[in-house]
Amino acid sequence: MRVAIMQPYFFPYIGYFQLIRAVDVFVIYDNIKYTKSGWINRNRMLLNGKDSIFSLPLKSASDYCDIVDRELAPTFDRRKLLNQFVGAYRKAPYFAKTLPLLERVLLCEESNLFHFIHRSLSATCEHLGIMTDLRLSSTIPIDHSLKSQERVLALCGALDATAYINAIGGQELYERQAFRNMSIELFFLQSKPFVYPQFDSEFVPWLSIVDVMMFNPPEEISAALIHNYELI
Repeated sequence: MRVAIMQPYFFPYIGYFQLIRAVDVFVIYDNIKYTKSGWINRNRMLLNGKDSIFSLPLKSASDYCDIVDRELAPTFDRRKLLNQFVGAYRKAPYFAKTLPLLERVLLCEESNLFHFIHRSLSATCEHLGIMTDLRLSSTIPIDHSLKSQERVLALCGALDATAYINAIGGQELYERQAFRNMSIELFFLQSKPFVYPQFDSEFVPWLSIVDVMMFNPPEEISAALIHNYELI
């Protein structure tokens, strides 16, 4: 059983979906603290040849709230955000194929941040043909007061994991021996460059998966999800 555990991210880059595709069970944290400085509710699109941030505005709340306790701002204009994507990508070769997904995700009236992002991840996986089992961390019976590596090990144990795969940025967070002690192999997924034409602009790498879907045919995206990375 291959397992990955990650925070939820809003339309993240292709490496996040490579990680989902590489495992049998992908656990999404809903009961950990929301971090302002991260990428939970924002990412980057291509706009006029340059990267531009798009985001989900949030209702004010305590800095100690879990992700699942955060709400979208009442002033969040879903149609305006959709129109930002339309304006940026309307001339992209796969705009017509991608627009229904954007409409399905962005026009949803869900106001809870986690549920909104969870819905977007599920819908994007379906669009990309990814069949991995997505689970919420809070539904797995462990001691949820555990932190960091100990929490990951507990989740892996509860799922009978034989391998844990993490994003490459987590290399300094985990000790291989701790996983070996539980008969779990530890791997890190390193995405390989995936370069493609973006109108007539100089290529801007690692943008949102939306950018990938706008400029690439489904079969090439599928191949990149399966093959365009290495496990370290």
